[in-house]
Amino acid sequence: MKAKKSLGQNFLKSILALNKITEGGEISKEDIILEIGPGKGALTEKLLEKASCVIAVEKDRELFIFLQEKFKKEIDNKKLILINEDILNFKISSHFSSLRPSSSTSWDPREAQNQKIFKNSKYKIIANIPYNITGAILKKFLEEEIQPERMVLMVQNEVAKRIVANNEPESILSISVKAYGEPKIVMKVPARYFSPAPKVDSAIISIKNISRKLFIENKIDEKEFWKLIHAGFAHKRKKLSSNLKNLVSETIKKDLENKRAEELKLKEWIDIIKSTNINKKE
Repeated sequence: MKAKKSLGQNFLKSILALNKITEGGEISKEDIILEIGPGKGALTEKLLEKASCVIAVEKDRELFIFLQEKFKKEIDNKKLILINEDILNFKISSHFSSLRPSSSTSWDPREAQNQKIFKNSKYKIIANIPYNITGAILKKFLEEEIQPERMVLMVQNEVAKRIVANNEPESILSISVKAYGEPKIVMKVPARYFSPAPKVDSAIISIKNISRKLFIENKIDEKEFWKLIHAGFAHKRKKLSSNLKNLVSETIKKDLENKRAEELKLKEWIDIIKSTNINKKE
C-alpha cells in the first residue's frame, strides 16, 4: 500500500523510534491512548500491548479498511476503537461519560464515535502525525475542553526545535505549547527511518503535564491572553511597543520599546497581560 502525499503519509519503520515513542508516553494498563493517523498500524501494535484501550483515528479509507482486517481481534475485544474520520473534525468528548459499559454490555466499537464509553476523561495522545497539520493538531488538543494529560508526537525536527526554543527565538507555536505543558525533544529521527523517506529529519517531542494551570493560578483570561499574543506577533518586523500600542499602557510600551515579540519568554507575556486592562478574569 503506497503512501499518499496528499495526506502527508510517511510510514515509520524504525523499531528504535517506535519504542522511543511508546516509552515517552509512559503508558500504563489503565491508559486510554488516542492515536492520530495510525497508517499501517506499526505504532498501534506497540500501543495495544501496553494500554487499556487505543482510539485510532484514520482519515484514509483504504488504510481504515486495511486496519479493520489487521486488528479484527482487538476491535472485537473492544481493545481498539478504529474511526474513519479527519482528526481535525474528531470530538474526543464524545467518548467520555459518567457511565462505562460493564463487560456484559454489548456495544459496537466501530460505532463508538456515537457513544460515550469512558468514565475517566484522562487520555494521552501518542502518534506519528501528518506534518502538514502539526500546528492545527497542537492547537486543537491543547485548547480542547478535555485536554490530553500528555502528548508524544513525531514532528519535523525543525518544528520540534521551534517548539522547545531552548536557544532559539520564541514563536506563537512555542508560547502556545509552553502555556499548556512542558515540551521536550525525546529523540531526533533520521529521514531514512521512514517509508517513503521525507526530505527532512524528524523528532519525537513529548509535552507533559498538560493543563490550564497557568491561566487559573495567574487569574488570566485565556481568550484575552491569546489575543495579546497574536497581536504581539502580528508584524514580526515591528517593535513590540507598536504591535501592542492599543492594548497596553504607556509605561508598558516604554518598557517594550526596543523589544520584539520573539525575544519575550512566557513569564514576560504573563506579566504584561496581568498589567493590562484587557484581562477580564477575576
